[in-house]
Amino acid sequence: MKARNPRTGEEDYDFLESSREEIAATAARLREAQAEWEAIGPAGRTVVLTRFADAIDAHAAEIAGALAVDTGRGTVSMIEVQGCAGNIRRWAQRGPELFDRLDVEAHPSAVPGVEIVTNYSAFPLFGAIAPWNFPVILSHIDAVPALMAGCAAMVKPSEVTPRFVEPMRAVLAEVPELPLAYVMGGPEVGQALIEEVDYVCFTGSTATGRKVAEAAARALIPANLELGGKDPMIVTANADPDWAAGVALRSSVVATGQACQSIERVYVAREIAEPFVKALVAAAERVELTYPDPHTGHLGPFIFPAQAEKVQAHIDDARSHGARVLTGGEVEVLGGGKYLRPTVLADVTPQMKVMREETFGPVIPVTVYDDIEGAIAQANDTEYGLSAAVLAGSLDEATAIGVRLDAGAISLQDGAMTSFVGDATNQSRGCSGLGPSRMGDSGMLRFLRERALIRQMGDPLPIDAYAERGAS
Repeated sequence: MKARNPRTGEEDYDFLESSREEIAATAARLREAQAEWEAIGPAGRTVVLTRFADAIDAHAAEIAGALAVDTGRGTVSMIEVQGCAGNIRRWAQRGPELFDRLDVEAHPSAVPGVEIVTNYSAFPLFGAIAPWNFPVILSHIDAVPALMAGCAAMVKPSEVTPRFVEPMRAVLAEVPELPLAYVMGGPEVGQALIEEVDYVCFTGSTATGRKVAEAAARALIPANLELGGKDPMIVTANADPDWAAGVALRSSVVATGQACQSIERVYVAREIAEPFVKALVAAAERVELTYPDPHTGHLGPFIFPAQAEKVQAHIDDARSHGARVLTGGEVEVLGGGKYLRPTVLADVTPQMKVMREETFGPVIPVTVYDDIEGAIAQANDTEYGLSAAVLAGSLDEATAIGVRLDAGAISLQDGAMTSFVGDATNQSRGCSGLGPSRMGDSGMLRFLRERALIRQMGDPLPIDAYAERGAS
């Protein structure tokens, strides 16, 4: 298979797709290693995972370098690698604490003379199917807590961004007792992975998530789905318009908007709409592309070329239905890469694609509202429910609005905070996901299976207790 360089548009990287036989052999090897991995206990796994994080730090430059080629992002790539190591250390510390809190004591049953003890064991083999927008962090965000729980882990990174796997395999060679492996390829490899594992996590589009859920159902395994979003931000009349514009811009366009938690709809109170939009457009126009020098600027190219076409189609649809493009608005092809400057849209309507479908690009449609009840209703008028944000005059005002938004995580007085806050338990709503939270303690606890040990403390019933006695 080939991978495309988003800066040049050239397919300049070759890699081998894993065959079904290789995937099955990898699964068998991981299953064999899992029993010993679980047996060393949480403290033993903490030691190994900490070494894993240290090895990533030691190879950070190579991993980030490979990632930078696949994503077109320099600083963000290093932040991503460092974030992955930090996430491993967090679970290495938190995991033993959670095991210590598990209730393993005997408790009396509601049935007289019976006690119950709960025993915990990990799902033997965990599988992850990861997306292309943050390849390193999202390939490991579920795998690491699964490993901490005692699972072995098999990960399929996106075939769009495969280059980081080569330096990561060098990292794994330094931690040979860690039961983690990568399999490479497209949808067929993902299907084969599902058929081999006991639990699967998928991060990506809602459409592909449905297919993963169907395949998991056929295999009778649990599936956690982290899918798309159409995140709203409400800006109230009491918010400072310049401050709010800065937060809205950053929350919408970082990483070229290719993040599920990006703000994709802004609702601003009419009282401050004019200065807010003016400040937003001015700030958007100060954002620079990372072209031609990849070491300066803010926004890189689209990673996946088809995504650029989809984003342009959303802008064109909005414009054709009466929206005004206040800045940006046209995908530019520069040096073979596809770029879009921050795009602010006004006069949008709820029926436009840019207001209903996930755009996944640096586009900020702004709606002016006259009453907060209407703004809340519009923010909740979506099939998605990933996250949302409120900017107000005070934290209390923002909180009162935030609790009425139908989404899994609400950022108050900021935006897109789930990108850097990993310990806030939340569950996505609607088409944004399915299953327990990957954030917070449930991120690990979901990978533990409960086994009930039912103790008969008295005399077992004789068969005569069930003998027919002529009752009707």
